[in-house]
Formats: sequence, structure tokens, C-alpha cells
Amino acid sequence: MRIGAIEAGGTKFVCGIGNESGAIEDRVSFPTEHPEKTLGKVIDYFKDKQVEAIGVGTFGPINIDRASSKYGYVTTTPKPGWSDYPFLPTLKQAIDVPYGWDTDVNAAAYGEATWGAAKGLDSCVYYTIGTGVGVGIYSEGKLVHGLVHPEGGHILTRRHPEDPFEGACPYHGDCLEGMAAGPALEKRWKVKGGELAPDHPAWEIEAFYIGQAVAGAILMLSPKKIILGGGVMHQMQLFPLIRAEVQRNLRGYVSAEAVLSQIDDYIVPPGLGDNAGLCGALALGLNALKE
Repeated sequence: MRIGAIEAGGTKFVCGIGNESGAIEDRVSFPTEHPEKTLGKVIDYFKDKQVEAIGVGTFGPINIDRASSKYGYVTTTPKPGWSDYPFLPTLKQAIDVPYGWDTDVNAAAYGEATWGAAKGLDSCVYYTIGTGVGVGIYSEGKLVHGLVHPEGGHILTRRHPEDPFEGACPYHGDCLEGMAAGPALEKRWKVKGGELAPDHPAWEIEAFYIGQAVAGAILMLSPKKIILGGGVMHQMQLFPLIRAEVQRNLRGYVSAEAVLSQIDDYIVPPGLGDNAGLCGALALGLNALKE
């Protein structure tokens, strides 16, 4: 079985071929540019690969309403050229196979539930914290969509008492993404996050915001695993800080050992590492083929 997978990020696209076991057998990546140029490269990659289906996990926001005339479109993204662009219809016109279509973070959550850190569980929440902040939700054995799809990166946050930063989100200013994404780190501290020392005060402030969001997700969704991925979370010193913030915010109210005494195994990095998004897209493609 040969399934195509597309992890469409705001910075780069990763395309690959995999099988029903989640093994990625081939891949290619290239920068995200104007949609016609970028999708031209995607189509060129897949046109002779003889895939049976393709899964797409993409940056958004996107239209996931199958009844809509604009199903498969990117909607209100600030990325130049991509707003209101017919992403999925363009692919379908060129390569006629079944398609799975979802957000990049929902795809990553699905990949982790299928083959990664949440394998065997019927729920998990996946945060990606990088160029932006996104949230994927897998609950009671299926991905959550609803009115549009989860946009947990734009929830409002309480301010850290020692943080005067105004926020970097072009829509909301000091939402979670505006305070904790990679560009917010760089704008606040004048250097990229990876250049900051592990004991820099930036990380305590970063954990303050992420910990709020994770505590809120636990209270609202009660997931059996929280997975934190994305470029910012390559700073492994964040994990113990975030776990401590979550416990501080919950104050023992959630009476579950996963939170009270086993939090190191509850809030974790992706089991699939940087392959979470691509494997998730593969899982979406497999599901589309079954349907």
C-alpha cells in the first residue's frame, strides 16, 4: 500500500510516501512560496508515485465543511497569496485519488494517536509551538472539528506579572500565539529563541503562558495525553517548567494521578518526533482510502 502525505506548513512543505504501518519510505521538502508555485512542486512530486490516496495536514485556517462550496480552501491566513485559495481542489484536479484533509495540528494529533505517544488511547491534545501556535484535538476516538476547527493558539491569556511585551499576533495582540510563539520570543528578546541560554528568564515566562493553556485544555477536554511539539519545544528545559505551571494552575482540583504524580508521562514531547505531522497526514490518507 502506497499512501501520499503532505505536511503543509507556513514555512515549508514536506511531502512523503508511506505505508499502512506508518513507515515513511520517501520524502522531499521545499519552502512554502506562492500557492501556484508550491502546489506545482507537490503535484510534480506525486504525479508518478502511484499513490492510492493522499492525506493533507495544512496550516490554516481552512474550510473543513464537506457541504461547503469552498471545502478544501485555505481561508483567512495572513500568508500572502494563500487566503481563499483552493488548495484541495487544485490537488484533486491534478491527481484523482481519495484525499484526507485537516489542519496540520489535527493531523499531528491523529498521527500521535495512531503510532505515537498517544497510541492505544482514545484522546489526546497536541500543541505545536513554533512559528505559530496550533492545537489539534483527538477525543473519544475521532478528531474534533465543530463550527470550523480548533484554534486554541488564539485563546486569551493572563499576563505574566513581569512581562511588559505587547504581543505579536496581528489579530489579537496578546493571545497565546502572540505571547508564546517563536516570533513573539524573538520580538520580545531581540534574538531567536534558540540563541537564549537554557536558564534565561525567557523560558519561565514562556512556560507561564503555555502552562495556562495546557491547564485550560485539561479542564475543558480532559484528554488522556498532552503532547507538546513544534520548534520552540525543542528547548527541552521547558517541559519541567510547563508541568510545574500546570500543577500550580490546577491546584490539585483534577483528581487524577496522571496530573498529580505522573505528570512527566502525561505532558510529553511527540512520540513521533518531527515526523508527527507527516505521519499524521499519512494516517489521514489511510482513513480517506478506507472511507
